[in-house]
Amino acid sequence: MDDSSSEDIPPHSRLSAGCTLCFEGAKLVLFITGLCQRSCWYCPLSAQRKNRDVIFANEHRISSPREMIVVAHKMSALGTGITGGEPFQVLDRLVEYTSALKQEFGPEHQIHLYSGMAPSESDLMQIRGLVDEIRLHPPHETWSAAINGPFHDSIRAARRLGFDIGIEVPSLPDIDAFLPLMDDLDFFNINELEWGESNAGEMRVRGHTLRGDVSNAVQGGKEAVSAILNHPKVHWCSSDFKDRIQLRMRLRRIAANTAREFDEITPDGTVVYGVWECDGLNAGMPSDIEKELYARYDDRIEMAWWILQDLNDDAMTGKKFIVERYPDAGLIVEVTPIC
Repeated sequence: MDDSSSEDIPPHSRLSAGCTLCFEGAKLVLFITGLCQRSCWYCPLSAQRKNRDVIFANEHRISSPREMIVVAHKMSALGTGITGGEPFQVLDRLVEYTSALKQEFGPEHQIHLYSGMAPSESDLMQIRGLVDEIRLHPPHETWSAAINGPFHDSIRAARRLGFDIGIEVPSLPDIDAFLPLMDDLDFFNINELEWGESNAGEMRVRGHTLRGDVSNAVQGGKEAVSAILNHPKVHWCSSDFKDRIQLRMRLRRIAANTAREFDEITPDGTVVYGVWECDGLNAGMPSDIEKELYARYDDRIEMAWWILQDLNDDAMTGKKFIVERYPDAGLIVEVTPIC
């Protein structure tokens, strides 16, 4: 199924290798730390991650490279995007985890990295051969001094060392300050400014409003950067694209590898199944139902949702409901009771 549209990928867009894999939903998302030296008012990180030294592989909290590799295999990842927080604040960990990815999947496993600092050539040397693409995120207050500043120095160093190098920033005013840097960049990504749990207060103070009832995008974000949208190195990444296509494609990949025989995979990549709360190890199930169509747990039996609907009767004491959730025991989207 082709979910793309001309608005998502403008004809002139210069998609980096990392963006191409993200578009396919083929990238593992490695949140390597929530620690950060910056305090950007527009940062959308949740309280569970912001300024906390925690690690997540996709939606799973992990504590070792081996756990990361397991999650990557579950989605048949072709690459990894590393974010934070600030990855360079945990440089030893960054080297350890990227080394594990390259050892497991080979040099063709494309790794891109987000950074809100201007890494030195020494820092870049430590991740050379491990990270393929770097996306720098200069804080908004530094944009007016972008040319020949610390971030420009990092861009030049990255090019000398053979990295694919670009800038990725939110859709804020004064973005045309980056135009003099374009010749030194491989790509320039603009993310539509998004409203989040942790930046809501700052959004209100600055008079921002939501673009719609079902979107986290801020009104006027695209208009704020219209002056450079047609530049051949610029790619606009909308909030809708991330929710409607990028996440959906990643969930589909995970579901294809992890769904049980009785899980129904939806077009959005979520899985749907039935739950009967009971003495799961001893409660009776009809003998004509194949064992592959249900799974027993201490306090419940999970099964195909349509089987649960057919079996629903007074003899089945305990709550019964249908669950829709992200695959691989991920986020629960909806729970529908069966009366």
